[in-house]
Amino acid sequence: MDEPEPTPSPAVRAPRARSLPTTGPRRATVIGAGSFGTALAVLLSRGGLRASLQTRTAEQALLIESERENRAYLPGVELPGALRIEHVSAGIARADYVFLAVPSRGLGAVIASLGDAGLGPRAAVISVAKGLVAPEGLPPTAVLSLSLGADRIACLGGPAHAQEMVHAGAALVAASSDEELARTLAYVFTRAGVVCEQSNDPLGVELAGAAKNAAALAAGATEAQGLNAAGAAAGHIFAEVWRYAEGLGARPESMIGLAGAGDLVATALARESRNRRAGELLAAGVPAAEIPARIGQAVEALESVPLLARALQQAGVGAPVTGALGRLISGELPLDRWVALVRATVPPPALWRRRPQPGFWRRVWRTLSGRS
Repeated sequence: MDEPEPTPSPAVRAPRARSLPTTGPRRATVIGAGSFGTALAVLLSRGGLRASLQTRTAEQALLIESERENRAYLPGVELPGALRIEHVSAGIARADYVFLAVPSRGLGAVIASLGDAGLGPRAAVISVAKGLVAPEGLPPTAVLSLSLGADRIACLGGPAHAQEMVHAGAALVAASSDEELARTLAYVFTRAGVVCEQSNDPLGVELAGAAKNAAALAAGATEAQGLNAAGAAAGHIFAEVWRYAEGLGARPESMIGLAGAGDLVATALARESRNRRAGELLAAGVPAAEIPARIGQAVEALESVPLLARALQQAGVGAPVTGALGRLISGELPLDRWVALVRATVPPPALWRRRPQPGFWRRVWRTLSGRS
């Protein structure tokens, strides 16, 4: 009787391109040379990646390269010698990781151009925008996943002001539905000296970022009218966005952790925060269209709040404060009426749980004390 053929051993799966190799550094390209994009490129270079920073114009690339400093957006930070500066026309064909560090209003066009820019079939794409993609108001990872697949998509969240991030550190959150990608990103940033939490809830992390920008703008617009009103405005918006996020399957820890509450505190306390400053200018009567020029950079909340309000309305989520903030931005709602609405809004009632049965707490006490 013939010997049975041995069962072949399972094929060993080749490591994904996203895994950090042992023979040499991977390549990362950051699209967008604003303050955060520049700081991000610095960290990626420190973290061992062969990093490139791509600028919107050729003139900007030449200036940054000649000075080895982005004086317009990140003054006082010397760029690492290994960091490559180039115009966006250089493409991304050789990149293993592509970071999208552009304002959310331009994110849709950048996402649509990734194929023409040479995006590789296994390259990971990471969004760092804390806003939503027009016109539907979708989170960036949702848009990217539809066209590229969720397993190569990630986002970054958490309190990370650019200047402080490169000098003293930050508390980032790397979120992806692919555990390996989130772990690899966290490893790179940890190696660069930055705390980085791993998350598998990119939707929750992105909506937390959008909520904190909206809440910081609302607090800035309301603070002069009273700290209670400012706190109420931020709290209402976070609660309204959370009810929306929960309906989409996001998890509560994304809202209460680094990406949500942590980032909100950092943004609301910072005098240099663009979103907080935008709220203060709105309260001073400056039209929203003029605020980015006053501040010198794009303001995510001015673009994302109207999209967020529309998304919540379409989802059937009661969001009176977020909707009113959108009307304040558009000029349809005067400041005094905005503040009055914030002060008068009562959140939906709690979902009351049934009272425990008689003897419940005695049974809990016995269990905890080890008694039968």
